[in-house]
Amino acid sequence: MASENQNTEKVTTPAEKGLPAARVDRSFASTRIPADANAAGRTTIADGVVAKVAGIAAREVPGVYALGGGGARALGAIRDVINATDLTQGVKVEVGETQAAADLTIVVEYPAAIQEVASNVRAAVAGAITRLVGLEVVEVNVEVNDVHLPGDDSANDESRVS
Repeated sequence: MASENQNTEKVTTPAEKGLPAARVDRSFASTRIPADANAAGRTTIADGVVAKVAGIAAREVPGVYALGGGGARALGAIRDVINATDLTQGVKVEVGETQAAADLTIVVEYPAAIQEVASNVRAAVAGAITRLVGLEVVEVNVEVNDVHLPGDDSANDESRVS
């Protein structure tokens, strides 16, 4: 039974290997929750935080091409060029102490089923706000502003080159 203790390699630290020591303790075994996790206090979450969470969740839904109306998308294209993307574009939220409501304007990619995409956006946004922000979502209204056709981008690109 010599095979019982074959995996007894010595664990070496980065310093012992000649590597610089890490500046951050990356061990996840210990919890960093303070002893009194039920301390009194109040957490306030800005409307912009909830809007950003909703915008990110909506953009991740298959079939969503963009958020916002025509003017907002044009301004968003300029922001994208200078790396200042607005993740709250096309999203309006109302936030109370325990509840939130969201209104989103989306552009659906053709030939996705519009009702299915809207339903998936509603579910994704409500789930993300509840999970990440901790608020009860009372409603998510989805307005489909446009349908994006696959040829729209190439036609715009060709007209810019001319």
